[in-house]
Amino acid sequence: MTISAQERQARILEVVRDLGTVRVVDLAARLGIPAVTVRRDVATLAEAGRLHRSHGAVALPDSGGGYARSEGRDRVIGMLVPTVGSYFDEVIAGARSAAATAGARLVLGIAPYEARDDRAQVERLLESAVDGLLLTPNWHPGRQPEEHDWLDDLPVPAVLVERQATPGGPGAELDAVASDHRHGVLLALRHLAGLGHRTVLLAARGDTWTAHQVRTGYAEAVRLLGLEAQPVVDMQRPGAPLAAPDPEWVADRIADAVGSGVRAVLVHNDQDAIQLPPLLRVRGLRVPDDVALISYDDVFAALAAPPLTAVAPPKRAVGAAALDLLLRRLRAGTALPAHHLELLPTLKVRTSCGGTG
Repeated sequence: MTISAQERQARILEVVRDLGTVRVVDLAARLGIPAVTVRRDVATLAEAGRLHRSHGAVALPDSGGGYARSEGRDRVIGMLVPTVGSYFDEVIAGARSAAATAGARLVLGIAPYEARDDRAQVERLLESAVDGLLLTPNWHPGRQPEEHDWLDDLPVPAVLVERQATPGGPGAELDAVASDHRHGVLLALRHLAGLGHRTVLLAARGDTWTAHQVRTGYAEAVRLLGLEAQPVVDMQRPGAPLAAPDPEWVADRIADAVGSGVRAVLVHNDQDAIQLPPLLRVRGLRVPDDVALISYDDVFAALAAPPLTAVAPPKRAVGAAALDLLLRRLRAGTALPAHHLELLPTLKVRTSCGGTG
C-alpha cells in the first residue's frame, strides 16, 4: 500500500525516537521502505531541524535544540472526537504520532454523535489543564448550531479537525484541517467515467458531516463530468432512525437502478458498502461483472469480497497536520495567520470496479 511522504516521515521519527541513533540502512530495513526513499525523507527532516544526520546515521536533535523537542515539549493537547473506531481511529493515530514526536501528550475526549455534548466534553478537557485543543464538533450536516458560539470564546488555541466552519459562523476564525471530500468524490466518479460509465448512483448516509460533503461533492462531480445525475439513495429506509442503515433496502434500490441501466455505484461508507456484494449476489447481481462498486473512507474496503476500490481520505495525515498546526499556533500566537487546510484524498483501485486504471 502506498503511503504519503508525511506518513513515511512520521514513521521514521517514531523509530528514531524509540531506538535513538540508527543507521539509515537499518532504518530502511526496519520500515520496509527503499533506502533511497528513506535518505530523501531523512534529508527533508534534517533540513527542517527534526533529525540530526552524521556519517550514515540519524538521531533526534539534542534536547532543546530542534523541532522535535522545542516546539511541543511537555505540552498537553486535548482532542475531541465524535467516536472511536473506524475512521477516527486513524485521525487519532496521526495526531498521537505527531504529539509523541514533538514530546507532547494527547488527552482524548469523546462526544458521541447522538449525545450532542461537545461543550461538556471540552470543559472536562480544559479541567485537565490542556494547552490547546483539537476539535471535531458534532455539527449537523449542512448547518452549524448557534449553541456552538462557545467555540469563539475558548481560553486556549484550538484547531478544527475534519470540519469546516461556515463563514461568519461559530469557529470560522479558528485554524482548521480537513479532508477535501468533494475532491474524493470527483476522483471516484472520474475513474468510473473512464471505465465507460455515464451514470453513477450514490448511496450515502445522511447523518454525518462527511456524508453531507460526499453528497455535495456528488452533485458537483456529476455536473463537471457531464454524467447523468441520479437521486441519492439514503442508507436508511424511509421512516427508520438515522443511526440504523438498512443494507437490504439499499441492495433493493441498487438492483432497481441496475434494472434501469445503471452499472456503477459509489457508497458512503465502507462499513455499509462491505455488506452489499453478498446481498446483491442474492439478487442476481455480481460485483464487478454486473455492477461496479466504489466505497468511501477506505477503512475496511480492502477486506471485502471482492476487495473494494475506495476513496481514501488522508486520515492519519489530517490528524498529524492538525497537531503540528496547533503546536505552531501555541508557539507563534496571533502572529500566525489563521490556516484553513484541505488535504486531498486518493483513490485505491481494487477489484470491485472491473478495471485497473
